[in-house]
Amino acid sequence: MTIAFVFPGQGAQTIGMGKALAEAYPAAKAVFDEVDAALGEALSQLIWEGDIETLTLTQNAQPALMATSLAAMRALEAEGVSIDKATFVAGHSLGEYSALAAAGAISVADTARLLRTRGQAMQSAVPVGEGAMAAILGLDLEAVRTVAEEAAQGEVCQAANDNDPTQVVVSGAKAAVERAAEIAKEKGAKRAVMLPVSAPFHCALMQPAADVMAEALADVAIKSPAVPLIANVRADAVNDPDEIRKLLVEQVTGSVRWRESVQTMAAKGVSEFWEIGAGKALSGMIRKIDRSLTSRQVGTAEDVAAITAG
Repeated sequence: MTIAFVFPGQGAQTIGMGKALAEAYPAAKAVFDEVDAALGEALSQLIWEGDIETLTLTQNAQPALMATSLAAMRALEAEGVSIDKATFVAGHSLGEYSALAAAGAISVADTARLLRTRGQAMQSAVPVGEGAMAAILGLDLEAVRTVAEEAAQGEVCQAANDNDPTQVVVSGAKAAVERAAEIAKEKGAKRAVMLPVSAPFHCALMQPAADVMAEALADVAIKSPAVPLIANVRADAVNDPDEIRKLLVEQVTGSVRWRESVQTMAAKGVSEFWEIGAGKALSGMIRKIDRSLTSRQVGTAEDVAAITAG
């Protein structure tokens, strides 16, 4: 069996995530301590005892989800399951940073600081209320690209996340995304759902955030990951640190090619995916991409026990 470790993106956050892992595994607790120290604040207290609205703020959710994923990874390692159990790592949007930290390419502290910067930059790139995102259900990527092009009318409207064969997310100017939702329904989409996000991620409007990340990433040490990363914007394997740095900048404005990334890993022999961290959104997408693939969640102490027992 060939396994890939995959790491969730924004939207998976819940109050209390990772707390049981930290209580059961000193190495998992150390991750939260390291993230708190890197950010100069008790993010772990917000994650475990705060309110969901504050946790969901992009600048908090991004490092919080990474911390939870890395805590799960450290718990696995404490039970004798190391990163080289995986043939590839991949992550959905911010999850790509978690994947790189798990594979030893970027330190946990640097990853926390990068994600705090990324979250703040993405939030401030577009004034609140001027951008939007919508999930188009029941149309494939090419159909949604056609919809986005028709809806743009001189404004930004792009296919941002190609999640699975049944779900593509569009991002851009609010009016254009609203037009895209209506056009998609006219063209046979089952549903078009405006997403509760604070900014239009993964589109050209994020260029100011990409510029911020280019500067931030230039100052961070990046090593070759212990196992290859399947990069969001390329949907193929990358090992070179300079190339990783470049792709992380491109990722801010580029599409998350998740469907193709999973297909790439399957074509390279992966048959099982371990979703490391909070939630199970990626597992759901993977099932829709290829029903022959299996997935397992590794987000709680019970999950770690079940995986290492069997």
